Amino acid sequence: MSSTSATLPDEFRRIRLELAREPHHPEGDARMAYVIVAPLDREARLDAEAARDHPDACRVMRMRPGQETEEGLLRRRPGGSWAFHYDLQGGGEDDDPGYRLGDHRFVTGEYITIEEDDGPHTYRVTWVQRL
Repeated sequence: MSSTSATLPDEFRRIRLELAREPHHPEGDARMAYVIVAPLDREARLDAEAARDHPDACRVMRMRPGQETEEGLLRRRPGGSWAFHYDLQGGGEDDDPGYRLGDHRFVTGEYITIEEDDGPHTYRVTWVQRL
């Protein structure tokens, strides 16, 4: 993920989400993770206005064991929902929508649900850093 932090407003943060406990991962799995660069408001929620002003800076990296890291964009969808958007090789696209992502607070310990190709998975915010 390229760094443009020198030109971004102070609201931008780097956020790590790790897979929380679920039936197939009773201890969770730190290797299944997302790292997001996004603006947060004073309540630690996604800042839609700042994201609109800096769309190419709102980035995501999707990490899976045994796979190359995928880089994509955090995008606001029609109707106000948010998704992680990936342009795939061969011209395809893939989106991982977040469940009520705009309502969640991005603070350590909070949980976020992401709808992936195989269904919804819950992730825990493990850290939030200033850029």
